[in-house]
Amino acid sequence: MNRRETIKGLALSFGYVVAAPTVVSVLESCSARSETWPAIYFDKKEQHFVTHLVDIILPATDTPGGLDVNLPQFIDMMSHDMFRPEEKNIFKEGSEIFANRFKEKFGNNIGESGKDEIAELFASYFDLEPEEQTKVGYLQSKPIEEVPMEEVDNYKMYKFLFNIRSLALFGYFTSEKVGKEVLNFDPIPGRYVPCVPVSEIGNAWTI
Repeated sequence: MNRRETIKGLALSFGYVVAAPTVVSVLESCSARSETWPAIYFDKKEQHFVTHLVDIILPATDTPGGLDVNLPQFIDMMSHDMFRPEEKNIFKEGSEIFANRFKEKFGNNIGESGKDEIAELFASYFDLEPEEQTKVGYLQSKPIEEVPMEEVDNYKMYKFLFNIRSLALFGYFTSEKVGKEVLNFDPIPGRYVPCVPVSEIGNAWTI
């Protein structure tokens, strides 16, 4: 397995492992809560609604949100650097399907929309009955060649949304800000204790 596949596999399984320095450095730069950052993979429309999706998935509360650690920029770079060409095609097509369904539902372009409308559409695809959840998960486990023709659009759209969610979580928990301010952080770790009651641990530890 090559380096690209290794890093991508870690990211999409929420692994707490730091990726390439050029990518992770985005997470450590000054927060940029705007849509004017120079994207290398997203077009202007995607830049707009991916920024909103990040804020929906990881909003700021009493802890930093996804925009506080530059997750849209991180996802943009990871999508460009880690996906194979065929995966990029599915990602882009899924993005366009989501945008088209937004227009069908609300009558306006997603690139000019507000966060609330995007949140409503996003939630509708995850507020599913158990049988539908199982069906979506089953299809996502298959290569696109094995997906029934009538399900291909849904498959591509969910692939896009799952990638956004997975990369957002990966980037969030590997950022320095979250590692130091949200998780437990000990710059000089002490002895190794293999068995500790969960009640004594508190927050997860930064690794």
